[in-house]
Order: sequence, then structure tokens, then C-alpha cells
Amino acid sequence: MAERTLIETKGVSKRFGSLTAVDNVTFRIDEGEAVGIIGPNGAGKTTFFNLLTGLFPPTEGRIYLSGKEITKAPPYKRVMMGIVRTFQLVSVFDSLKAIDNLVLSHVKFSRQRSGMRFFLSSYRQQEILASCTEALRTMGIANKAETMTSELSYGDKRKLEIAIALSLRPKLLLLDEPFAGLSDGEIAEVLDLINRVKETLTLIIIEHKISRIVDLVGRLSVMHEGRLIAEGKPKEVLCDALVREVYWGKEEGLVCSV
Repeated sequence: MAERTLIETKGVSKRFGSLTAVDNVTFRIDEGEAVGIIGPNGAGKTTFFNLLTGLFPPTEGRIYLSGKEITKAPPYKRVMMGIVRTFQLVSVFDSLKAIDNLVLSHVKFSRQRSGMRFFLSSYRQQEILASCTEALRTMGIANKAETMTSELSYGDKRKLEIAIALSLRPKLLLLDEPFAGLSDGEIAEVLDLINRVKETLTLIIIEHKISRIVDLVGRLSVMHEGRLIAEGKPKEVLCDALVREVYWGKEEGLVCSV
């Protein structure tokens, strides 16, 4: 295992009864890398994210973070270790102000947390607020910190969800279809913001809009029927014969060139 490897899976599988959603996947990502995971619907991409973040335990295989096995670590511990994700559907609290969504996440994953008493006495601590405000600023929505989340546009809610993840200071950020439901203009804004933050952390992104991430990531991994079928530089992977067979043509405007 290389010294710079951040997260690694060895022969990871996940079965639900007779259905194999992830099939013997060995995968690694080094610190500072940006990797895209693509594949048809039902390829196992989100299930693989769920394994990395602890939402699902693997049926087989092992998972390592910086060389330490975390296969059985629950999701909250993985967040505290620096593994943070977003979801396909925006997951924020409409009944709270934007800033309070971030503060609540800090309280939830604080090592010092002691229930509501901690929340009431500490949620406005200067250190927490500074971190949350900085994350909102990074995502370009600091001016909406006191806005009720229900009043935000869908695009701003997506930015808020990413800001929540950033405020937890992740080592590894996993984005699950961050452009889903966004207009072309909103996609361009979010893509620009992701390009900025990827320089400060390790990134894995699932995305169906392949043309949007070809220049964002340094490596593409392709999943099909639960298996990892190709990996490498984005343009080379997109020209792979097997990848073209199972995925090519699902998005217009892509040109196969190396």
C-alpha cells in the first residue's frame, strides 16, 4: 500500500439477497486526487459510495483509510475521520436558516457532543460559526446565511449541501451527482466552485453528465453491473472499447480522442 494512499478497497462486494450490487471491487485513491466514477444506471456507483461511507456494510472485502482498516466503522465515525459525502437528492433542512444547517452538522459530529445541552450552549461558538461562514463563502452563498433554506433555489440548496460537507473539513469529499436537477447555468457555477475546492482535498465524484467532469478529474473509473471495468485518464477511458459498448452514446457532444 503506497504511503500516499488515502482510501482503498480490496475485493469489496455487496449483495442484497440474490442481487449483487457491487462485485469484487478493488479501488484506491491517493491524497489530492480527483476521481470520477461513471456508469449506466444500476451499475453500483451509489452502493459503492454507501460502502465507502459506512451506510452499508460490505458482504465481502475490506476498506482502509490511510492504511487503517475501517470496514466495520459506522458512518458517524467515518465523518469524524474525514470521509464526508453529499447525496443524489439534496439533503438539507428547509425549516432552518442556511447557516444553521451547517451548525447542526457540526454539533451532530462533534467529539464533544452531549445532546441538546451541548447544542443550546455551544452552537454559536465563534470557532464553529467561522468555519460554517467560510464554507458558505467558498460556495458563494455567504450572503444567504440568514435566509430560510426553504426560500433558496434548488441550485443554492445544492451549494448549501456542499458547503455543509466542506465545513466538516473533509479529507475525502464524495459528491453523488452534484449536477442533478440543475440548469446549465447552475451547473457551470457549481462546477467552477468544485474546481476551486478540489485543490484542497481528495475528491470522488459520481456523475452522469460525463462532459462536465472530463476536465475536472484526473482519473475516471467505470462501473458496470457492479464491477469496475475500466480505469485511467478520462479521454483514454472514454475511448475504451468495452466502455463504449456499455456507456458510449448516452450523452451527446462527446468526441473520442486522446
